[in-house]
This record gives sequence, structure tokens and C-alpha cells, in this order.
Amino acid sequence: MPNEPLVLPPDDWSEWLSGYVQDRLDSAAAILERLRAGDGSGTIGVLDLWNDADIALNGARSAAGLFAEVHTDPEVRKLGDELVQRIDRARTDRELDRTLYDIVAATSPAGLDAAAARMREHVLRDFRRSGVDRDDDTRARLREISERLVVLEQDFGRTIREDVRTVRLAPEQLDGMPDDFIAAHPPAADGSVTVTTDYPDYLPFRTYARDAEARRLLTLEFESRGWPANSAVLQEMLELRDEKARLLGFGGWPDYDADVKMIGNGAAIADFIEEVAAAADAAGRRDLDLLLARRRKDEPGATAIDRSESAYYTELIRGEQYDVDAREVRRYFAFDRVRAGLLEVTGRLFGLEYRPVEVPRWHDDVTAYDVYSENEHLGRIYLDLHPRDGKYKHAAQFDLVAGVTDRLLPEGVLVCNFSRGLMEHREVVTLFHEFGHLLHHVLGGRQRWARFSGVATEWDFVEAPSQMLEEWAWDATILGTFAVDETGAVIPPELVERMRAARRFGEGISVLTQVGYSEISYRLHRDRPADHDAAVFTAMDRYSPIATLPGTHFQTSFGHLAGYTSAYYTYVWSLVIAKDLFSAFDPADLFDPAVAQRYRDRILAPGGSRDAADLVADFLGRPFTSDAFTASLEQPPV
Repeated sequence: MPNEPLVLPPDDWSEWLSGYVQDRLDSAAAILERLRAGDGSGTIGVLDLWNDADIALNGARSAAGLFAEVHTDPEVRKLGDELVQRIDRARTDRELDRTLYDIVAATSPAGLDAAAARMREHVLRDFRRSGVDRDDDTRARLREISERLVVLEQDFGRTIREDVRTVRLAPEQLDGMPDDFIAAHPPAADGSVTVTTDYPDYLPFRTYARDAEARRLLTLEFESRGWPANSAVLQEMLELRDEKARLLGFGGWPDYDADVKMIGNGAAIADFIEEVAAAADAAGRRDLDLLLARRRKDEPGATAIDRSESAYYTELIRGEQYDVDAREVRRYFAFDRVRAGLLEVTGRLFGLEYRPVEVPRWHDDVTAYDVYSENEHLGRIYLDLHPRDGKYKHAAQFDLVAGVTDRLLPEGVLVCNFSRGLMEHREVVTLFHEFGHLLHHVLGGRQRWARFSGVATEWDFVEAPSQMLEEWAWDATILGTFAVDETGAVIPPELVERMRAARRFGEGISVLTQVGYSEISYRLHRDRPADHDAAVFTAMDRYSPIATLPGTHFQTSFGHLAGYTSAYYTYVWSLVIAKDLFSAFDPADLFDPAVAQRYRDRILAPGGSRDAADLVADFLGRPFTSDAFTASLEQPPV
């Protein structure tokens, strides 16, 4: 039935997933055959059939891709990967089908509304970017490259996902860790304690552990995940992407990838990196001077801060100079209360209601909610928020169903790796960030054309709504609605204000670190160096004030190289926009319904139906600028 949520199986996931995907592949094939037979009547008829095929292929790809990353059964994850390969072959075949291209190209834009005209333009653009207009040999090679890249990207991500490393420490090396962390890591029979590279272990350990050698050991392991297996995989990905771009007439992969983004071309990425680096330089130097001064109290001869030391000394400074002890702050953030608070805050902000539903799920940790607005069913969300073996290791929103007006309700899945008990405040910020993607997926999921559903905007805008929602996790009034300790005491507003002041310390280094990652992403794709380690060290040494640890291989666990490819810069580009978007809100009343509704209607609800720059200008009443972003860097810590 239209607008009914997808029914997941209570058991036998392999049979269900195989059948679900095959049904949609068969449907897409039948639809495209109708298109070839001339069933599409006029431009709209052709576009409607193309849209039907999009719906079928997108549904298959979303389900297979999601369960390849999150399912508890390794056989289902393996099946998901195999199905993704089949689906992407079908998509590649469609994009390289000259007969289909000729049918779409023969249509006329005359008389189309703006959305339909945009749909036609994007379909034709996809054809051209696939190489449909190239000769037979070139199309054959492009097909080979596309199919091989799917496998390589899966291998790259799977290796990261499955490479959980450990260090074995003496109990005294946990000195400085919160009591609940120590309790969760009891000594083994031989007296040693095991700490892993999963986020609930790694992030607090590098922040609180006083033992510098223990922090260094864990950081070395964390920043070498995927090594050495992913090194050759990465090089082949880089070479194949470059070959594809050049076969299509571009100067290299960054130009090909940026051609459909706000930034426009690869050279503009390099310019943007330099521009942001210059804007953040003074703040980064100021941060580094403070970190070094603090470290020299422990080691008078210290000349640098490396990646095993930065979080630890940042936390010390925030405690000593701002009276903010994250170990004390975290007692206000029990996971269950944070999750409930997130739903209450975003529900109130955007006029939403989340109704828990008992439906089949792939793990008992997963919770499901139907999303309503004024009793209208908008979609369904799943929250999969704790780590487990074989699960995706980072934090992301995955589509399960892309919403289509009067046909499909949007369904999205939040996949994170948070602590089960007390959360770090930075984890709370991350949860708000990722939930911003989920809101975008659901609220933007009412489009006629599946192509524009949800977060289907230019990829360098995708992070902006999520980065903006982080601000709600820094507001005393907002936090006061759910941040409560075990005694029932609400987090004190004055503590939140100190947290906000302490937040400004380290922002320069944070931005410059992101710039370094952007440079890695861009330069690896532009230059394809034989020595990845040297390229990574050069990029980080050039931009980040924090020294890279010798012997690490950051790039082999840099999962964004599979998905974002050369475009990691988008995080900083989006942050510039996010700061500008947030300037429209009244910081004294982040629940102001008027501006929130306008934001929902003009930024989130349109999905990808308009250019992102136009959405932002419509909301702000002007084109976006970097003024708010630059001002935030120029404001010194107090």
C-alpha cells in the first residue's frame, strides 16, 4: 500500500533481503524495457518511468547497503555486499545505455515545471557523466572501472569495520579514567586490562588517561587500522578514479567530482583549503601555544604536541583555565536520557512527534519510531547507536527508503557507536549532528522525483544542516531539558556557559585539522602518490599544528576516501554555511517556532529539488557568506 512503512523480517534476513532486492531489480528492468518500447508518453511520461526505475533501484541499493554495514550476521553482511555489486551493475548498465539516453534526450523541456525540468537536466547530466556518448570501447572500459570501484570501496570499508585493535595495559595505566570506564575494563586473569580502538574506548582514553605511553600505544593502533591491506586497495581506487575522469574529458578526479558540487572544480578546492587555513591560522597558533605551555609544565623540554597528546592537554586546559572537567560533565549525560532529550528537543523545535513502534529489527539495541507532524505520518526512523562486532565503525545516517510523495514514506537509520552508560558531551554533539541528517531525510522526503528526496542536495551542502543542529547541544536552556545527573539535578547553566567558553579553545586547531584531512583527500586524488604515508604527513604537517605520529598510516582507516573521495573539504565548506544559517536564529531562544518553521520549510523540506545556494538565500534573504565562520575563529577564548 502507498505510504506504508517497509516491513522488515522477524527472521531469515538472507531470504528476505535477496527477495526484496531481486523484486526491485526485476521491476526496474521491466520499467526500462517499457521505456525502450515507447511506453513513455511525452516528456513527463518518460520522466515518470525513469522515476519509477529510480525508486526500484534506490530501494534495492539502500537496503542492501545498510545491512552490509550493520547486520549482526556476517553472512547477511556478505550477502549485502554481493547484492550492492549486482545493483550497481544494473545502474551502470542503465547509465551507459545509448538507447535510453536517446529517448530522454529527445524529450523537450518546454512546458515543464521547475522540478520536472530539473529532473530532466539531471538525468541527462548523469548519462553524460557516465560516458554514454563515448565510443564502444570507452564505454566498456568505463563499465569495468565502475564495477571494480564498487568492490574496492566495499573492501576498503569492510577492512576498517573489522579491524578492531587492542592494547593490553597494566591496571595502573588507567589512572585518570572515569570510574565507570575502569569498572567496565576489569583485569584479566594475567592482570592486564584490554582497551580497544572502538570509539567508546578510544575517545575517552586519549582524553583522560594520564599515562602518556599508554595513550601513544592506543593512538598508534587506532591510526593504523586497515594497514597494510587497505594500502593497495586505496592506490587502485585512486588510479581507477583518475582514469575514469580522464576518459570522460576531465583533468582528473577532483575536477570530475567537483563538477556537480557547489564548489564547481578541483582547483577551487585547493583555493578554498588555503583560504580557510589562512583564516584559522592565528587561532590555531594561539591554541598550540597554550597546549605547549601546559605540556611544558610536565615536560619542560617539549617542543610539539602530537596526536596522542592533543586531546589530553586540551582537556587539562579546559579544566584548569575554564573549570570544566569533562569527567564531571558526563555525569549529566546518561545515554537513555540523552536519546529521549534529543527526540523531545527536535520534536518541539520542528513540530514533530516520535511514536515508538515495536517492529522487527536487526538487533535488540535498535529502537524504531514513527515520525508525525500534526497527526500526519511523515516517516520512520531507526536508531542503532552502540558498537558491536562487524558493525560500521563511524557515525552516519543511512537511507532505508527514500520518500516519494503519495507513494513511499521516508525511512532512515542512524548508525553510531556511543557508550551505553554515561556519554561524553562530544558524543552528545555528534548525536545531534547525525540526527540532523535524519531530519533532513525525513522532512525532505516528500518529493515527486525520487532523485531529489531527502539529503539529495549538492554533496558540499549535505553537512550544513547537521553542523548547525550541533548548536542546540551547547545551549543551557536546551541541555536543561534533559541533562540530569543521577540525583536528579539539572546541569547548571553556569557550567554550560563555562563549557561554551572552553569550546572556543581548540576551535582553531579543530578547523586546521579538518583542513589537513581535506588536503589529504584532495591531494591523494589529484597526485596519486606512490607513498601515501609521506603525502599524509606532508599534508598534516603543512596545515595542522598537531604533529602526526611516526609509524601510523592514517589513510588506511580514513573511510571517507571511499565515499567522499576527493571532497572531504565539504565538511569545512558546509561549516561555513552552517555558521551563517545559525545566525538567523535568536541565541536567546533556540525554540523560536517562527524561524524554526521557516528553516524546516525552506532548507529541509525541499530536499534536493533546488540548488543549495538558492535554498540558503531563500532562508537568509541573501547569499551565504563566510562572515559568521570567520568571526567565530577570531573570537578569542575568555
